[in-house]
Order: sequence, then structure tokens, then C-alpha cells
Amino acid sequence: MAHSRDIRIGASEVKFLVDLATAAVVREWARAYLDPDPHGVGVYSDEYRTTSLYFDTDDYDVFHRRGSFGRGKYRIRRYGDDETVFLERKMRQATVLAKRRTRADITTLEQLARPHLDPAWSGYWFHRRVITRRLRPVCQVSYHRMARLLTRNGQQARLTLDADLRARTCGDVRFVRCASAPIAGGSAILELKFTGPAPTLFRRLIQDLSLNPQTASKYRMGITSVHGFSSSRVRGFDLVNLGTGEPANL
Repeated sequence: MAHSRDIRIGASEVKFLVDLATAAVVREWARAYLDPDPHGVGVYSDEYRTTSLYFDTDDYDVFHRRGSFGRGKYRIRRYGDDETVFLERKMRQATVLAKRRTRADITTLEQLARPHLDPAWSGYWFHRRVITRRLRPVCQVSYHRMARLLTRNGQQARLTLDADLRARTCGDVRFVRCASAPIAGGSAILELKFTGPAPTLFRRLIQDLSLNPQTASKYRMGITSVHGFSSSRVRGFDLVNLGTGEPANL
């Protein structure tokens, strides 16, 4: 499928910054209780390398969350060295999380450097939004991900653990393999995704490891690292919400 839309009401994405020792415990726990991601590789069929190109304006309105720029992110994501990439828009409004994603061949990304739109290209909608919102690629973020799944009541909950996070500046639409700066202070990012109340297994993991939910935007971390910007807006999360099904707007 070239295009996909995912609109979830009451969707939660709860994040935690964890040290490497805690990350190792989470990794072992997840492999004992959860199923591997169907797209994963490696010994446990649950790992892959992810690289994303993030877009922002010249004034970094997305980073500073100015107006409507604060509700959505535009990025291009690549898995490993695959020649297929994904053009993505992720938007959060109140209790609704909406994602739009289009598959494209990496060789067609040159379209984004052109001032004129090509309605025949699968990434036409992305190109149009980028031009309209005056966005350009500003940061490349890469990391090593472990992903595991939990199926309940016909729905899937997901746990991801991202480590070895690195960032570099970029000025064009190219994925570059070169020296990049570590971000997140050597920590890993644990993320739990689910709809409705948090699964009992997730609640147990949080309680057993005394985890504290917080914001952990890879884009914001990357920009802060490579540009030295200050990122002062940090929000916590009420653990009571994990039991009531109230949305985690992180």
C-alpha cells in the first residue's frame, strides 16, 4: 500500500527517558512477555535502525511550537539501508492522534527540491504541504530501535525502546551516513503506545521500575544538541491517567 492514514481517538503515547542499565532490564522484560515486531530483524526479530529527516521553517516554528506548527511534525523516515522511504505527517489535537504516511522510492525525493508540484507523484500531498508551510529539512536523527507488540481485545499495544540516538544538521533531502552527535545524554527512550486504558503489563512495568513519564521528542533533542537551542517546555504525566484511559498528550 502506497498511502495510509491512521486516526486514533483516545490514543496514548507515553514516553520515558531511561538509563542504559534500565534499558537492558526493559529489553529483557519485553522479550519475555511481548511478541516481536513483524518487521524486525536480528536474533530476536525485533530490531532495526531508523533514520528520520525532520522539517521546520527558517525560524524553527515547529521546534518553538508556534501556532499550528506546534501540533504537527513532517518527516521522512528510512529503515536501515532500504531504498524505500516514508513521507509522514504526525498531528495531535486534544484526544485525537492522526498520522498520514506515503511510501516512496528514495530516488524520487529530488522532487522535494523542485518549486513546482507534480500531482502524479505519490508524495504530492507532502510536497504541497512543505511548500505551503515553508518547511525545509533541518535535522537528521538516527537510532537503534527494539519493538515488541501486545495484542488485547483485537487491538495492538506497542513498546519501543530507542538507543544510540544521534543527530546532525542537514540542508537538503538526503540521508547521510557520517559523524553525528549523540543526543539524550546517553539515555534510551522507552515508549508505550496504546488506545484506552494502559494494559496491565505496561502498568506493572512502570510500577516495578519506578518509571516517570515525560516528554522525549527526538526532533527537539536533536535540534537542541546540534544548534544549542534551549528546550524549556517539559511536561510530566499523571500516572492515574494510565488507568482511566485519559489521553497522554506528550
